[in-house]
Amino acid sequence: MSVLENISAALQAGKAKDVAQLVEKALNNGTSAQAILDNGLLKGMGEVGVKFKNNEVYVPEVLIAARALNKGMELLKAKLNEEGVEPIGKAVICTVKGDLHDIGKNLVKMMLEGTGFEVIDLGVDVSEDKIIETIKEHNPQILCLSALLTTTMNQLQVVIEALKTAGIRDNIKVMIGGAPITQAFSDQVGADAYTADAATAAEVARAFVA
Repeated sequence: MSVLENISAALQAGKAKDVAQLVEKALNNGTSAQAILDNGLLKGMGEVGVKFKNNEVYVPEVLIAARALNKGMELLKAKLNEEGVEPIGKAVICTVKGDLHDIGKNLVKMMLEGTGFEVIDLGVDVSEDKIIETIKEHNPQILCLSALLTTTMNQLQVVIEALKTAGIRDNIKVMIGGAPITQAFSDQVGADAYTADAATAAEVARAFVA
């Protein structure tokens, strides 16, 4: 196997130390940071996403793989900047006001980063005002909103209406998710996409910026 295939395999196995060593090795061999990113790290995380979607791996494996991804990215960051490699897009993500759940949000964040996005994570219990302020500051193409409670579902509509009031609704794709959310609810509140799992969310986000 090539060093890039080894990086992908080590990442899928969640071996952060091995990923770091292999990334170092690839850089020392003169492999470009872009190639290491695309054909090593992101390829590996993409495989994890597919397996997660097919219930072949579960949340703990995804978290361990994401840790390995981050380890590799730490080493690549400076090189990527040198080479002028840009993220494929920018996304803001959060759990809406009144909701403190973050596991689903964190998985989507990892999958987005694993497909090449820069992600601004606002955390949980985030007000519409904070969301608007962040969008105006960072100009992302995508907003990902999570609601895990039936009592906070309606906050998704509040955010979408706030985007309209602020005059920025047309500038951004709104993606929503969470246990009680359905496609019918997504249509009702005027979101651009609903996805049932983190891997699909990353695929849809990638398609939006393609």
